[in-house]
Amino acid sequence: MANKLIVTAAPHITSPDSTQKIMQRVCLALVPTLIASVIIFGINSLILTAITVAACVFFEWAYCKLMGREVAIGDFSAVVTGMLLAFNLPSTLPYWMPIVGAFIAIVVVKQLFGGLGYNFANPAIVGRIAMAMGFAGRMSAYGFPADAVSSATPLANSDGVSYVTLLLGTHGGVLGETCAITLIIGGLYLIWTKVISPTIPVTYLATVAVLSLIAGKDPIYQLLSGGLMLGAFFMATDYVTSPTTRKGKIVFGIGLGVITCAIRFLGTMNEGVSFAILLMNLVVPYIEVNTRQDKLGIAKVKKSKEGAAK
Repeated sequence: MANKLIVTAAPHITSPDSTQKIMQRVCLALVPTLIASVIIFGINSLILTAITVAACVFFEWAYCKLMGREVAIGDFSAVVTGMLLAFNLPSTLPYWMPIVGAFIAIVVVKQLFGGLGYNFANPAIVGRIAMAMGFAGRMSAYGFPADAVSSATPLANSDGVSYVTLLLGTHGGVLGETCAITLIIGGLYLIWTKVISPTIPVTYLATVAVLSLIAGKDPIYQLLSGGLMLGAFFMATDYVTSPTTRKGKIVFGIGLGVITCAIRFLGTMNEGVSFAILLMNLVVPYIEVNTRQDKLGIAKVKKSKEGAAK
């Protein structure tokens, strides 16, 4: 009687990792970059991140209370959104502006569509784009390590910027796009702990490298500049807004690389990661339909010649 046949409903294969554990690992992976931003831009980076995270958590709690829903701030998804949004902001931003971005990310993009698992795009990406549109001047006033004044990012001005500078992040930019080495470490940690699959970031980065070579650009410079590393490892791999199939992930990564390079090389904007992720988020349902695995044990319906002729 020890070996009983237990019949249960699907899914039959489960994981001990909860949403909370996964989100906590993402937060942990972002900590090295947060520390680097504080070292590079000063304590204002930490204050800005704390305000953004607190605003995201508050708006999620307040909306759930207002609508009579179960409050799920304990799953840390709002904390991750707050950190990612903060990493897309310059250290010189006034403290009230991230609160606006947090409202858009949590209430407009996430909760109004049903909460975690139902949002059509990455909330932090949409929050960042909305802020770039509404506060263009302040969002482009990048802090600089030396004097925290406006400074162009390496993508806008490549003169005298070395690979070492890009790796260490000692240049102008937003909090999470400067220190490439900490972003790579965090990304590798997520892959090692199997929080994310390497398919999307590897495909994304490889596509940018290949297209950079074709366009006559320095591929290493393009990979280490801007928000590419942050986007590839932490934002494009969002469970809700990225494909689930392997083929879909490859198509998704290639699409991200093509759009990013098109904006960088052909457009008037220096950076294209945010718009690339948003646009590809919108076509994920179509990618899923066309790359989903065939059902096992079910033969495909063959069209007859007469049916084809009609």
